[in-house]
Amino acid sequence: MKAFVLHSFGPPRSLDLTDLDTPVPGEGEVLVRVHATSVNPYDWHLMRGEPRVARLMGTVGLRRPAVRVLGADIAGRVEALGPGATGVAVGDEVYALTRGGGFAEYARVRVDELAPKPAGLTFEQAAAVPLAACTALAALDDGAAVGPGRRVCVNGATGGVGTFAVQLAAVYGGRVTGVCGPHNAGLVRSLGAAEVIDYTRSDFTRGGARFDLLVDIAGSRSAWACRRALSPGGTLAAVGGPAGRWVQPAGHVLGAAALNAFVPQRMVAADVFTPPRTARRLRELAGLLAEGRIAPVIDRTYPFSEIPAAVAYQEAGHAPGKVVVTV
Repeated sequence: MKAFVLHSFGPPRSLDLTDLDTPVPGEGEVLVRVHATSVNPYDWHLMRGEPRVARLMGTVGLRRPAVRVLGADIAGRVEALGPGATGVAVGDEVYALTRGGGFAEYARVRVDELAPKPAGLTFEQAAAVPLAACTALAALDDGAAVGPGRRVCVNGATGGVGTFAVQLAAVYGGRVTGVCGPHNAGLVRSLGAAEVIDYTRSDFTRGGARFDLLVDIAGSRSAWACRRALSPGGTLAAVGGPAGRWVQPAGHVLGAAALNAFVPQRMVAADVFTPPRTARRLRELAGLLAEGRIAPVIDRTYPFSEIPAAVAYQEAGHAPGKVVVTV
């Protein structure tokens, strides 16, 4: 099979189109013929081995990449079953959230990392969902942090996670405020935001508004500053922040969680790679997608041969919504 392999940390040109043996599914796994994948910040952080502190944490690999075939989002058809793989059959159309494997023609996927592909969606649309939407769900505490009348602010409302966070918070009944640039204000309103704050003109932490939940994807303000925008019992869910070579965005996310012990508000880091929850989240999302209550926002679609270009474009940070790859 063809796959883009990462032999060493580096820029997008480090992704090498290579012939590999088709993987054989192991215990509790299936083999999926990948029809589409998408690009996330997760991929290029692994690709560059940054922030460097993540190497010491064992997240990306110390001296060489821990994940050689990137691509956390997968949409395709089941080709073979491994021993003990139940609840799925050969030929099923599925979508999945894994730690890697999507930048290839075939991928091994655990059965607790996949769910039936949402009805009515193309493979490309389905591939835009898993990591971004599951991260948004985690930030919303699977909906428990949102309810009718609760005020939700999404800082960084136009990326992959942000576009899903705005939609999901609105679906759960929240009154949503999106923070974005002026050219994306219309998009954020169309996703369900009742209010939009232009970050080039206003600092959302100093505007006087108080939110029950602040989903911080952009990381443009410190966790301490974000407290000014929280209600007394509010929650800050830290997702990401500006990339750095050594510490950021891990420092911003972990710093917010560390502050939790010292402030009355709740400070948490969104935890998405939790396989026992992954299949349940994907099934919940599939229902909302099939009903048309949420929808993926896709900025660009690339062919498989142009995965390095797709990664480079996503890494530049200007994509409203997702960058998808047809395999």
